[in-house]
Amino acid sequence: MAVPKKKTSHARRDRRRAHHALKSANLVACPNCGSPHVPHRVCPECGYYKGRTAVIVEPTG
Repeated sequence: MAVPKKKTSHARRDRRRAHHALKSANLVACPNCGSPHVPHRVCPECGYYKGRTAVIVEPTG
């Protein structure tokens, strides 16, 4: 069984974890209603996608 011979320093450990941070979502404005949504997905506010209404969104409330 492989076991580390030396203690990993804080700096080495933290350098390895430098890329583990979460990135923010890439949002675009809907051309129909203007609300932000994930690209290449149906707009959750109005159901618009690729120049047409893809799904009918029922109002919540």
